[in-house]
Parts: sequence; C-alpha cells; structure tokens
Amino acid sequence: MHHALAARLDSLVERFEEVTALLADPEVIGDQERFQRLSREYAKLESLVRNVEAYRAIERDLTEARALVDGDDPDMAEMAREELAEFEARHAELDAEIERQLLPEDPNDEGDVFLEIRAGAGGDEAAIFAGDLFRMYGRFAESQGWKVEVLSASEGEHGGYRELISRVSGDGVYAWLKFESGAHRVQRVPVTETQGRIHTSAATVAVMPVIPAAEAPEINANDLRVDTFRASGAGGQHVNKTDSAIRITHLPTGTVVECQEERSQHKNRARAMDLLAAKLADEARREQAAATAANRKALVGSGDRSDRIRTYNFPQGRVTDHRINLTVHQLDKILDGDLAQVVVPLRQADQAEQLEALAQDGA
Repeated sequence: MHHALAARLDSLVERFEEVTALLADPEVIGDQERFQRLSREYAKLESLVRNVEAYRAIERDLTEARALVDGDDPDMAEMAREELAEFEARHAELDAEIERQLLPEDPNDEGDVFLEIRAGAGGDEAAIFAGDLFRMYGRFAESQGWKVEVLSASEGEHGGYRELISRVSGDGVYAWLKFESGAHRVQRVPVTETQGRIHTSAATVAVMPVIPAAEAPEINANDLRVDTFRASGAGGQHVNKTDSAIRITHLPTGTVVECQEERSQHKNRARAMDLLAAKLADEARREQAAATAANRKALVGSGDRSDRIRTYNFPQGRVTDHRINLTVHQLDKILDGDLAQVVVPLRQADQAEQLEALAQDGA
C-alpha cells in the first residue's frame, strides 16, 4: 500500500474514534440532525476501520511467520511456512478491499440511466450496428435483473435504429454502464454488401444517470419550446392516431429530447423533462471531466462521445477496448450480452487511476 494512502487511513481511524466519542455526548444526542449526520458517517467508517484493524493484525502475523521461517527450528519453520501462504492471501485481499473503500463514492453509481444509441458513419450498416448494440445492452440488463424501457426510437430502413433512447432501471446500473459512453466501431461485411468487402461503420453511445427530482438542474419554462407530434414506429395503433409524442427543445443550449412511447402526452412530457435534466447535467459533468483530464490522464472515465472507445472486428472475432488496450476474442458472446468480461477490467482500471490520484494528492 502506498505510504500516502496509509497516512490517509491513520486520519480516518482518528476520525472514527472522534465520531464514536461524539455519538456518546449528551449534547450531540439531543441534536437529532447532528446525531443522524454523525451516525451516517460512523456507519461508513466502521467497516473500513474494522478492515484496517484486521489488516494490521495480519501484518503482525506475517512478520512473526517470516521470522519463524528464517529461524533455527525446522518444525516451527515448516508450520510457519504453511501459515505464511494463508496470511499473504488474506493480506492481499484486505489490501484490495481497503483501497476500494478509500475511493470517493460516485453518487450516481446505484441509480438508473438513460441509454442513448445513435447510428454514425456507415449508412444502413451503422443503423443495423446500433440495433446490435441495443440488443447487447438489453441482454446484459436481463442477466443483471434490470428493466429496459424504450422512450423513443427511429428505426433504420434495413433494420436496427438510426436513434434509440431507453431507460435502464435496477441496482448499480450506472456503475456498470458508465464507461460505455463514446464511439463504438464495427468492422464486418454488411448484409447489404454484394462484393463481400469489409466495411467500417460506427455508432455513438451515451449513458446518462437519471437525476433525482430534488437534484435536477433548474430549468426555466421560458427556455423551452414544446412540440407535439404523432408517434411513429412501435406502440400500437393508438399512438399513431393522436399527437401524444413530445419534443422539447432547450433553447439556450439547443438540446433536443423527445418521447413517444407512452400513449399519454402528459407521461411523455414528464419522461422527456427527466431526459432533458439528465442531458443538461451530463453536459456539465463532461465539461468538468474534461477539465480534470487536462491535469490527469483520466482515460477510462472521460465519457467523451467523440472518442473511439471500442472496435468490434467480425473477421477476427475480437472486441478491442482502446482505452485500456484490452482485446477479447469472444465477440459473439459479448454481443450476446456477456459484457462483464469487458466492463470489469474497465472498472478495475478506473479504480487504479483513482487510487493513483489519491496517492499523488496525499504525497
């Protein structure tokens, strides 16, 4: 463990002891707001402190076992050698867990997201690829027990989607999908290609956390232009007979959102407003991430939609994530929803980046 992180642990252990004492103070107990705030802090620190205590105990055990291994008593050395492997495994396990607990929490990690997929360069093939991506995310969501609701969709002429916006709901959705934002590229022979030539097409993905109403940015009604229109595509006959679909334009930024999947204009408007709040908050977050990236590498979590993040190469059956130079030769499984083998290394790389930043800040 980096010495700067060890020093940070010392300060957190001291803070835990301070909070413990405060919670026993009659004056604090009488102030319910302060008592509740300190109780929440206590709950967050308790698990970390228990792990630190176990970590330091294991370090003592390791020191003693190593001394016995190097000692003059062969029997004791053999016993210590057997224990040493167990102590080292537990030490590494606690080290990783403590480092994870030191990472700053992303308040959006446990929340729902809006998933936006748009066909890019490549015409009909790009729309088909956008459909493949939506199917991939849908299968992954199903494996996680999440719910996917389509808010708006514009279908391609030969299949797939020119644009699709959905809401994905469940536990930890943003934590799993937040590194999917960016440009995705596919290399394959399109079904519309008669000469058998490999084409390169692209689609962009945006993953935006759903903003709780209490935290949503204030939106002035005078800054909005609201248009109604008849929904097209899936949704049954009813949606095509009434102007139930909603398109909202945020005039200061030019941001446009629409929702057409509900039969009720009121419901479509409410969903469109939620999406608009998420888009505006996402734009502010990406500007902040860009400023941070100017000082630190922050490659994994930049979320810049213009960045090419991943290539799906059909002739070679591989998926390559360019941010961490990861190549997986299981393209079919990944497109069928086995996304964890790509996402888990991304999450690990992001944690490593954050730990490095913490160590530099504390150095």
